[in-house]
Amino acid sequence: MTDDFTPPEEYGAATTLAHDDSFPAGAVVPPIYQTSLFTFASYAEMEAAFSGQVKRPVYSRGDNPTVQEFERKVAALEGAEAARGTASGMAAISSAVLSIAGAGDRILSTRHVYGDAYRLFEKLLPRLGITVDYVDCGDLAAVEAALPGAKLLYLENPTSMMFELQEIGRLAALAKAHGAATIIDNSWATPLFQQPLRHGVDLVVHSASKYLSGHSDTVAGVIAGSAEAIARVNDRTQPYLGGKLSPFEAWLLVRGMRTLPLRMRQHQESGLAIARRLADHPLVTRVLHPAFSNHPGGATLTGHSGLFSFEVEETVDVPRLVDALRLFKLGVSWGGHESLVVPARASLRQAQGPNSMSAFGVTPRIVRLAIGLEDTEDLWADLERALAGSVN
Repeated sequence: MTDDFTPPEEYGAATTLAHDDSFPAGAVVPPIYQTSLFTFASYAEMEAAFSGQVKRPVYSRGDNPTVQEFERKVAALEGAEAARGTASGMAAISSAVLSIAGAGDRILSTRHVYGDAYRLFEKLLPRLGITVDYVDCGDLAAVEAALPGAKLLYLENPTSMMFELQEIGRLAALAKAHGAATIIDNSWATPLFQQPLRHGVDLVVHSASKYLSGHSDTVAGVIAGSAEAIARVNDRTQPYLGGKLSPFEAWLLVRGMRTLPLRMRQHQESGLAIARRLADHPLVTRVLHPAFSNHPGGATLTGHSGLFSFEVEETVDVPRLVDALRLFKLGVSWGGHESLVVPARASLRQAQGPNSMSAFGVTPRIVRLAIGLEDTEDLWADLERALAGSVN
């Protein structure tokens, strides 16, 4: 397998994902290298690989050709020099964060961060001597005031559950001026609708289980950035945390990504249609969707995915509402072909304390929707019927 994949400057995303001339025997689908190790013809060959003189797989916890194909695709889409696949989105987040921050360091994080990233910050990092503070990253002045002494600025655009926007280019510049690195979770937008590295962010992480996979059959993650930043991940964290991506999962991801542009167009179209109708519904007090915000942080988004939230009137019984839905399944995660619903009150029960979701303004009346690939009119009819039957 060669490393001469055509960069995105020459081809669009759909073509980049559909074509690769490096597969053996003219195959149009990559092989699954389902092997734990790769042997050597001689000691000299082994020594050259171990010393880095020759780039070739040694052990699949580090490199595997099928995984490398997935990594090349993501790097091409993100405009990155390199990428590293991981076993989950959290493996990507923890590997990226710990490649930068260590004992005695301080992280500044956006509020409304992904729930398990929040729990990583609150439960594990303090045991390693790393402190985390939270700030409204939509407020540049507040970020600048909190940045001195921070080793890392951790971002999402938009944020989880509340879908607040951030000016990632200006935030990356502020962080750099204060000597801090930046990481952003780009799972919501995907590289099709936002490319943070082009705006000065140092590392991008994805839960590849979401839109990159698109079929709800894979748990995986990926980190993208400069060759130097990914080399630091490879040197300091990823091999030792053990969160390696399996060849079969990587093969599923490459397969899923071939339809990413088509799927994202449909998620966007249906998501906006449902969000606009909810905004006009008498039982809905507000819709939390980046398309409805005039915050300048939306400038880096070239499109919108199908994940957003809405808040209902106090007369609406939220458990009754979600139980009445038929096409929207009650479940975590998102980004697959199916539509999902999660009430914020479920997460609020798990997160308490000064940095919790409730402390940042999340209410039990907020409901998150992941709009799938079903017919839009069927989804709206499901929501309309469930809302009508959920009033106390």
